[in-house]
Parts: sequence; C-alpha cells; structure tokens
Amino acid sequence: MRSVTDAVGSIDMPDAEDEAPDSKKKSRKGGKRGKKGPLGRLALFYRQIIAELRKVVWPTRSQLTTYTTVVIVFVVIMIGLVTVIDYGFQEAVKYVFG
Repeated sequence: MRSVTDAVGSIDMPDAEDEAPDSKKKSRKGGKRGKKGPLGRLALFYRQIIAELRKVVWPTRSQLTTYTTVVIVFVVIMIGLVTVIDYGFQEAVKYVFG
C-alpha cells in the first residue's frame, strides 16, 4: 500500500514529536505543523494546494470539448422543458382565474 504524502511529510503517520508522549519536553498540539506562525501555515497551505493540483488528471482538449458540448446541450434542453412547463402553468392560471 502506498503512503500518501503532502508537502511536509506523511499524512498517514503522525509527526515524530507526536509519537513520544513520555518525553520531558512540553509538547504542543500538531507537532511540527503547530509550531509555525501564521505565515508558515499559509506557506504550508499553498504548498499543499500545489501538491494536490499536481495529482489532478486534467482532461485532454477533446474530452473538454465533449464535456462542454454535453453540458450546453443539457442546459438548452432543460431551458426548453422549463419554458414549456411554465407556459402550460401560465395558460392554466389564465383559464382558471381569468
């Protein structure tokens, strides 16, 4: 089984400092990640974003064109369906009330 890692280290395994609770040092929550300031955490966040974007399987131009065409056709069909239903309700309301 492959280990999933982020920009800092292994996600599956706790940080090294978190593994030794009987240590004489005062331990902070979060291990190495908890000791960084706001800018360090922000930098870590952006490194993790870049790492996740590298894992994405991006569609080819052909796939993108196909997906876009399917979505546009579906939306046009739904617009037509809603228009017909709306017109039917409008005529029914005119007939009943008007």
